[in-house]
Amino acid sequence: MRHTRRFFLSFIILSVVLVALLGCQGKNRPSKRNPVGITVWHTYVEQMKTGFEELATEFNATRGAQEGITVSVTAVARAAVLNEKLLMAAEGDPGSPELPDIAVVYPPVAASLAQKGVLVDFASLFTREEISRYVGEFVEEGMIGGVFYLLPVAKSTEVLFLNKTIFDRFAADTPGVSLGQLATFEGIIAAAEQYREWSGGKTFYCPDELFNYTMIGMEQMGESFVQGKRLNVASPSFTRVWDSYYGPAARGEVAIFSNFGSQLALSGEVVAVSSTSAGAMYFPTSVTYADNSKEDVEFVVLPFPVFAGGEKVAAQRGGGMCVLKSTAAKEYGAGVFLKWLTEPAQNLRFTAATGYMPVMQEAFDLVMANGMDAVGEGLKRQAFLAAIAMQKEYRFFIPPVFDGLDTLQTRYVEELQKAAKRGLSGGESGEDLRSFIAAFSE
Repeated sequence: MRHTRRFFLSFIILSVVLVALLGCQGKNRPSKRNPVGITVWHTYVEQMKTGFEELATEFNATRGAQEGITVSVTAVARAAVLNEKLLMAAEGDPGSPELPDIAVVYPPVAASLAQKGVLVDFASLFTREEISRYVGEFVEEGMIGGVFYLLPVAKSTEVLFLNKTIFDRFAADTPGVSLGQLATFEGIIAAAEQYREWSGGKTFYCPDELFNYTMIGMEQMGESFVQGKRLNVASPSFTRVWDSYYGPAARGEVAIFSNFGSQLALSGEVVAVSSTSAGAMYFPTSVTYADNSKEDVEFVVLPFPVFAGGEKVAAQRGGGMCVLKSTAAKEYGAGVFLKWLTEPAQNLRFTAATGYMPVMQEAFDLVMANGMDAVGEGLKRQAFLAAIAMQKEYRFFIPPVFDGLDTLQTRYVEELQKAAKRGLSGGESGEDLRSFIAAFSE
């Protein structure tokens, strides 16, 4: 009898403990009885915005409905506005909005948010096996101070967009000019000089992101442009990059332009543009010239050029998604949504229509094996496939992240373009280079 009572008492205690534990777990995980709402802030535009919102709706009707998770999406007009709102909310500034559960940001902003202690480590939401499915370089970019704070969702690289209609006419009239020479920056500059003569003084090439142009160019030559928090402008490799831009820009062969080169492509003011693969949607199918005449044109996408003799290196671009601290149930729900979103079936639909790359190695393998029919259309398809091919052949470079980088980058581009404009007015390359080196060596 005594044993029976002890057994009964132990059974009751164990039952109470189990119920308590299950209750705690229930509060920490969403369910149909304990639903949660997940808010997402993003800056996607056009097709990417539409695609992301459609996927969020699909998640809500399927996986989300099964697990009691509802995702609501808010588009913010510009990245600068989103970043400002996030940082204000993280500081708790008066009148600032409540932090979302998920936000689309770039590494520098993620680093600032991590310093403020508001981000969730994805290692607490994903298993090691789940993390291992992502492309290693993409995960590496999301590591901040050794902690996995930024999940890759869609990545891009840089490619060369070419107006083949104009180029073919130019090449047909100019012995020695070929599509193959555009594989190197030296070949592009040689073509630009000949194009200026053939066209009566027109510009051939526009490099978007002059800071990237320099940083990647020097990486291709085996040197780092950014060392610590300073720019390595005294290197012979930098001089080689300088020579590839300053002289041709001063002669009008390469554009001095502060916006995206696709804008110059709209009017046929340039023939070739190196830019993000995700920019394919902005290149035209026809151009309107200065005299208002219009011509249908064909653009093609080529791999990012390499300085002769250099390593095949290209920039790794694109932000990611971070999860902001809230409740255990919301953080868990955010993780469920992001795992679903980055699965190859969903991720390929999200990325392929815009020129972005998927983030899991399985997705790359699917495309190369049998997924071509699901890949976008026209130039976006070309950009996507070029980026996929480059992922196999190139080393994707992860830019450094530190406070003040944006300011340094802006100053560099402004000073380089000022120097090139002085060249247009009769400046001398050697003198301008010495002044430039001195300005960034202080």
